[in-house]
Amino acid sequence: MHPELIKAQIRIAGSSLSAIARKLDVTPNAVRLIVHGNGKSRRIARAIATVTGRSLDELWPGVYGTQSMNEERDEEPRAKH
Repeated sequence: MHPELIKAQIRIAGSSLSAIARKLDVTPNAVRLIVHGNGKSRRIARAIATVTGRSLDELWPGVYGTQSMNEERDEEPRAKH
């Protein structure tokens, strides 16, 4: 899904990137990186999916696969310098 559509879905749900970041104790930029597909964090992506009521595959087709929670290695995204 296009990043602007993801952000719109978050707003429609009554939330924001900053609110998601606060809830997860990450920076808003970390959430922004995931929305734009410039980083990968199943934890952040799952929070966005929960807020929007969409699946990970609807939001980011083919990115997160069907990996189980026990198999995932979840690293926080880093800003590109």
